[in-house]
Amino acid sequence: MVDRFLRYSLEHQRKIAVIVQDGDGIRKTNIIVTRMEGDVVHYVTSRSKKEKSLSREQILSAAYARGDDGDTMKQENGKF
Repeated sequence: MVDRFLRYSLEHQRKIAVIVQDGDGIRKTNIIVTRMEGDVVHYVTSRSKKEKSLSREQILSAAYARGDDGDTMKQENGKF
């Protein structure tokens, strides 16, 4: 299911919420996936437009970001 949200963000340039485990512990953040290469996910956040990367194994969960219902037709029709 996580891969589905990663592809959604990549294909539609939409923000998603992810739960990540890294050296600092477990945290929740919103990201926009810019590219995926094998098991590495490259992303940007709204705070930092500098591209960062994560191992796919570090992403524990993913979901739509707050306010996003996943209806891409709204965005394509200019209603978003």
